[in-house]
Order: sequence, then structure tokens, then C-alpha cells
Amino acid sequence: MQMRCIAIDDEPLSLALIQQYVSKFPALRLVQTFDDAISAAEFLRNNPVDLLFVDINMPDINGIDLVRSLAEKPVVIFITAHRKFAVEGFELEALDYLLKPIDFDRFSRAVQRALDYHQYRKQGLPAQEESIFVRAEYKLIKITLLEILYIEGLQDYIKIHLTQGKPIMTLMTLKAMQEKLPADRFRRIHRSYIVPVNKITAIVNKKVRIGTGPELPIGDSYASFIEEWTRQ
Repeated sequence: MQMRCIAIDDEPLSLALIQQYVSKFPALRLVQTFDDAISAAEFLRNNPVDLLFVDINMPDINGIDLVRSLAEKPVVIFITAHRKFAVEGFELEALDYLLKPIDFDRFSRAVQRALDYHQYRKQGLPAQEESIFVRAEYKLIKITLLEILYIEGLQDYIKIHLTQGKPIMTLMTLKAMQEKLPADRFRRIHRSYIVPVNKITAIVNKKVRIGTGPELPIGDSYASFIEEWTRQ
């Protein structure tokens, strides 16, 4: 299934480059391009699309204000010559932002992230590839459930520890994360920890051992988990 997309940029060379890059992806269909946000906004009112490439710094209406005005927001990839706009893009839940001049490899990574997210929202994924998306480093990051070692709550942030690579920090509560995860495979064992049940290798002295890694405490209010686990 192709993603319908449009590109908006008041710089002709940048717009032409986006068209050239998009043409290299069979999964994308560029239905229209615009050199101003007003014409694009009018088009979007009557023609929903899946993906929006939009320059931030444009006259009349900038890209951020355009996205804010949309009742139905597609997946958004902002394009900008100024890194300072990344924070605003993050707050608008943009999937990614690309700095000019746009590098093709960086563009490719953003497009693949968009395709993965589109599939996640529209179709779901095979069980072995089930994933969630979290916001970190001003973009959406895909995390396969099988990669999660355990999740640690740190006040307003959570740290997702993975089987490989460095942990991912995201602004989210542990409760909100718990709601994103399948309840039969992930259990909260403490006010500060969620663990994947299939990675528990032992429970000793009210502590859960995760693989060959750390031992995590079981909170008093979650003590019933011990009995449930031992019955499996």
C-alpha cells in the first residue's frame, strides 16, 4: 500500500530535490507539490494524504502553523535550515525533521521510519515484529517488543533498556507506557519497573532476575505477581 504524500517548500531547488528523492521509493506516491503553505492548506482540506514533507521557514504561513491548523494530521516530516525549530516540531508530534541541505541517506531513514509508522497505525505487524513507537531525540523511534529488556520509571521520564544498544529515554509516565504494551506479556512489578514476562529467569527474595542481567525489586503492592508467576 503506497503512502500518498505532498511536499511544500518555497525554495524551488529544495522542492525539486524532494521530488527526486521521493521518486526512488515505490512505496511513496507524490500526489502534489506546493511552493506556498496557503495553497497546500486548501488542498489538504479536500484531499487527505498520509505523509507531509513541509518546510518550516516559509513566507505568509510557516510550516509549523500549517501543521497546527490541520484538523486531520498526516505523518509529518519537517524540513528546515535551522535546528532551533526541532523542539517545536517535536511538540507537534512530527515524525522527524531534516536539515538542509538534505542528505539522501538521512532522507531514506526518515522515509523508512514513516513507512514503518504507517504500517503500525494502519495494519499492525506480524507477532514476531510487534513494535511500539516512542518519542526521543526529536523523532519517533520504533522499538520491537522482543528487544525490550525492562522499563524503568524516572519521574516524568522512562528509560527503556534493550537487549542490544543503549537505553532509550522518553518523556512518558510508566502508567502510559504500560497501556501501550500487551498485558499478557509485560507486567508491572514495582512503581518503577515494567518487565517482559518471558525474560524473567528467576524470582528470589522478592526480586526478579532478568536474563543474566539485573535483579529488580518487586514492590509490596505487586507481590501477587510472585504467586502468578510460580503457577505458570
